[in-house]
Amino acid sequence: MKEVTLKRTSRLNDGHLWIFSNEISSSLNHYETAELVSVKDKLGRFYGIGYINPHSLISIRLLTKEDVEIDEMFFTKRITDAITYRRKIISSSNAYRLIYSEGDFLPGLIVDIYNNCIVIQTLTAGMQRFQDIIIKILDDLVKPDCIVIKNDSNMRNLEGLPLYKSIVKGNLNKLPMYQYEGVLFELHPIEGQKTGGFLDQRINAHAFANYLKEGMVGLDVFCYAGQWGLHALKVASHVTFLDDSNHAIEMIKKNLMLNSVTDKASVVKSDAFGFLNENKDKHLYDFIILDPPAFVKNKNKVKEAINGYKEINALAMKCVKKGGFIATSSCSHHISREMFLDILRMSAKQVGRVIRVIEIRGQAPDHPILLSMPETEYLKCVFLEVM
Repeated sequence: MKEVTLKRTSRLNDGHLWIFSNEISSSLNHYETAELVSVKDKLGRFYGIGYINPHSLISIRLLTKEDVEIDEMFFTKRITDAITYRRKIISSSNAYRLIYSEGDFLPGLIVDIYNNCIVIQTLTAGMQRFQDIIIKILDDLVKPDCIVIKNDSNMRNLEGLPLYKSIVKGNLNKLPMYQYEGVLFELHPIEGQKTGGFLDQRINAHAFANYLKEGMVGLDVFCYAGQWGLHALKVASHVTFLDDSNHAIEMIKKNLMLNSVTDKASVVKSDAFGFLNENKDKHLYDFIILDPPAFVKNKNKVKEAINGYKEINALAMKCVKKGGFIATSSCSHHISREMFLDILRMSAKQVGRVIRVIEIRGQAPDHPILLSMPETEYLKCVFLEVM
């Protein structure tokens, strides 16, 4: 195994798992992409083993800080640890994130379970190298009926990897269904966004519904499969589901039928900004849900993203009734919790409404956050009351 010598180790000493190219003392030209390397400081002290991509700003992602073999036994232990953790924290759902990349010390690997279907994403060249081993281990330990590879994330472009989707076990003749807190969902792991669903928000969607009352009318913006609005309909009298994706519109219509609430819903295909702008100042809604896609993919787009979040939240604040609620989120780690709250303050000031924070929440605990890696905390979710 080749060695890499670092010129700076302060972040690793703090528990971080990434090594950037400017922290490495020598040229990276003689390393191959996805090659395993032993990491040492300039005094020769061992820091760990990781995989390298000499063409990426994040040059090395550590797999372990112990001097061990990176083989099938290593991955079996890591995956078993992840399963054990989920058994401790999950009791009321048959859909959850089984492996969350750095949060489970398997950087570049995402695995979601939807009932009897597993969906796998390998986001880096280093993790792609071990994909076949990972599939075998998951099949042995979990024994799913279906295993889907969903390698269509743009993150793979940064690693020089092709984008593709495939089924490596079973079939999707019958799409997977799952339930959470009494709400049923059907999803399409191949055609849907991410791995097919948004498991990181499922607890937040259920929690927000607890603030609603019978007779309330709401709007679920960027509704996708309708997770938020379907939970709301356990209490509310009517929800309008809004999305500009044909696939999302098909999914929400199916999920409304599965839950027998079609008569309490309207489904609208429209641009979110345009729809809210048309209805501003009408105060039509008792509650509005904003769960947009990430407005920022890299640091260079933060200013643009702030403007987008500011605009969409300001429009929602102008559409909700006095005394009504807003659930609003940001799913980019480039927007910190403090930045997101500042955005909401700016939105409230812009539209002249007094806003009270009810709750500040984050991603579900099956997306574990490492205190030593702020990047593992990406989801900010805030419940607001419009005064």
